[in-house]
Amino acid sequence: MQLSCNGVRLEVEVHGPDDGEPLLMIMGLGMQLVAWPDGFVEQLVDRGFRVIRFDNRDVGLSESFDRLGVPNIPVAALLHTFGLPVKAPYQIADLARDAVGVLDALGIARAHVCGASMGGMIAQHLGFAHGQRLKSLTLMMTTSGHRSLPKESLKVRRAMLSRPRPASTPEQKFENVLDHYVRLYGVIGSPGYPPEPAALRQRISQVVKRSFRPQAVARQLVAIAADTHRAERLPRITVPTLVLHGEGDPLIPVAAAHDLARRIPGARLDTPPGWGHDLPEALWPRLATAIATHAAQGAPAAGGA
Repeated sequence: MQLSCNGVRLEVEVHGPDDGEPLLMIMGLGMQLVAWPDGFVEQLVDRGFRVIRFDNRDVGLSESFDRLGVPNIPVAALLHTFGLPVKAPYQIADLARDAVGVLDALGIARAHVCGASMGGMIAQHLGFAHGQRLKSLTLMMTTSGHRSLPKESLKVRRAMLSRPRPASTPEQKFENVLDHYVRLYGVIGSPGYPPEPAALRQRISQVVKRSFRPQAVARQLVAIAADTHRAERLPRITVPTLVLHGEGDPLIPVAAAHDLARRIPGARLDTPPGWGHDLPEALWPRLATAIATHAAQGAPAAGGA
């Protein structure tokens, strides 16, 4: 369904009973709400949640921001490298206000929040700027963005900045886009849980058919580059926080998880081995249980420290 959230039209889905514990799920860079797999959502519903997933502004079926143009990625990257201000079409803080707008539109005063990758950056903003709206916070495969943290390898960076091969027909363009994303997930996915190639291609095909907005990825990349003061604000987070991060994450090295756990007062840490920058089905039970246990303020998450 389409809702007006923070003055932006967002596509929102709600799963589970009305009396379930509200759990707002925030996805990452250029990713649609369907990147939270249906099976994973079902496991969260089975654990008592009312799961709310939505397309961030500019992606999926939510409002497009093509009117803001396409930023110059090389220039933004150069400015970011030298610690100079980066001008973005919109800010991570704007995406956080959109997320609060989802809760407002649904009449939810407080919710558990889980954000993955860039969604985890948005969730961090919710934690320190809108903490009164949160019951608990789960930060999944994300980072504070502090400049001292180790970066992805050159191989991963090249994969992230690569583009689909050019094509002369719509059919070939579609196949080239699928090839591109299959290659990308082969680089950033879980080394301990490699996907079956045909199944991965089928999932990506369904996502691309739903929506494909590469210009939005550029705008969101620049928003990430412009968000340079997040780390210093993390000690303001007082809501119970769980950090979930794969030891084998090639895109955001696991050192980022330890950094988050140090910066956020009382944060707990769970780093499953073999997990990369994706959501492999084999880990759904562990991740769903960790989120539910944390939300209930019960025993420490499995493997937590």
